[in-house]
Amino acid sequence: MEPIRKEELDDQACGSLAPKSKPCPRPKPGEAAGGCSFDGAQITLLPIMDAAHLVHGPVACAGNSWESRGSLSSGPSLSQYGFATDLSNNDIIFGGEKKLKDSIDYIAGRFAPPAIFVYSTCVTALIGEDMDAVCKEASDRLAIPIVPVNSPGFVGSKNLGNRLAGDALLQYVIGTGEPEQETPLGVNLIGEYNIAGEMWDIEKLMNQAGITLLSRITGDARYKEITWAHRAKANMVVCSRALLGLAKQMESKYGIPYFEGSFYGAKETTYSLRQMAFLLNDREMERRVDRLTEREENRLAHDLRPYRKILKGKKAVLYTGGVKSWSVISALKELGIQVVGVGTNKSSDEDVQRIADRVGDDTEYIPEGGASRIIKTVKERKADIMIAGGRNMYVAMKEQIPFVDINQERHKAYAGYEGLLRLAKELVDSMVNPIWKLASSPAPWDKEGNYDR
Repeated sequence: MEPIRKEELDDQACGSLAPKSKPCPRPKPGEAAGGCSFDGAQITLLPIMDAAHLVHGPVACAGNSWESRGSLSSGPSLSQYGFATDLSNNDIIFGGEKKLKDSIDYIAGRFAPPAIFVYSTCVTALIGEDMDAVCKEASDRLAIPIVPVNSPGFVGSKNLGNRLAGDALLQYVIGTGEPEQETPLGVNLIGEYNIAGEMWDIEKLMNQAGITLLSRITGDARYKEITWAHRAKANMVVCSRALLGLAKQMESKYGIPYFEGSFYGAKETTYSLRQMAFLLNDREMERRVDRLTEREENRLAHDLRPYRKILKGKKAVLYTGGVKSWSVISALKELGIQVVGVGTNKSSDEDVQRIADRVGDDTEYIPEGGASRIIKTVKERKADIMIAGGRNMYVAMKEQIPFVDINQERHKAYAGYEGLLRLAKELVDSMVNPIWKLASSPAPWDKEGNYDR
């Protein structure tokens, strides 16, 4: 893998922690607490389900991210194996390249995967392992792609790791294969990881509209389909911050137009499907999309009626990152919920601008501060529900605040028209749950005369 150049770090696609200056600033101490670059690279590549993913480093690095995401597979499960070279003290002193070679040989012989992704870690990067050379020699000898992913944790945040994984795909995978002759050319989805099966809902809609999903990058993906992603007629970037650079480079290298979109909320879903049809330049397809979106929106409006009665006028604090920081706002507004606080700690300048376009000035931005700051906003703004990642769930429970998990560990799919209906059900179930009345009542031993001593 080629080294990162300064002009690449200045690219707008990486987002910024320091607006109006250089978009990819020098990492700060503690910045990787929410996920390091190694973690980010695995988030992007582990959903390639039929490939093997080998971590070159201490086994704790593999354990850090193994099986912690909600990316689902419709078939192969090899990516769920936790392969690691498990470096010891001796390996760190004398080198671990032989161990890496032996591990690659074992995986190739035992599992015969279509490809092996090999991840560097802080340890192997610091001791100077020549991972690229080992991978190249093994790839030539075994005649299968061995892809080095140089994204050690210390180089930066999780989002930078997402981007470095995209660079690895562009350098080693995309453009190395051709689709079957009868495969219709269509759209690539970039940055959609099939959390809780969201990709399947999206693909179902695309099939109904007659839009071919050519390559999934990378939710529920197969290695082979990514090799021919360069034949797509359009790219849709679902996670705008992380892999926008990949779409830009594919436009520059292969002439594939792209757009940024979302499937959270009916309006965003309709816009995304129409934009796909527009870029494919097929008038008949555009008419099919119009008929489909009109039918689905009407059906959804009918199904949402009982939930909107309960949710109308409720207030929510949304604490998530990236594309969800603004796209989920659109979904909540469609349900009649006012967002009174929103997290921006992982949002790019473009994400923040989109948030502002959707919420106006009467919303508190939460750039950092963690759980205590979220709770403070919930109380000051009299929010009815907290929508955040699973790590904040127990804080919400202790404070007796209704909670919905929105991050990548969740078990519910919220994309598309069906996803908005699921989100409405989850919000209502959380808010009207009888546990809140029970939890707020005095304990039996605090009720005078009711406790048998």
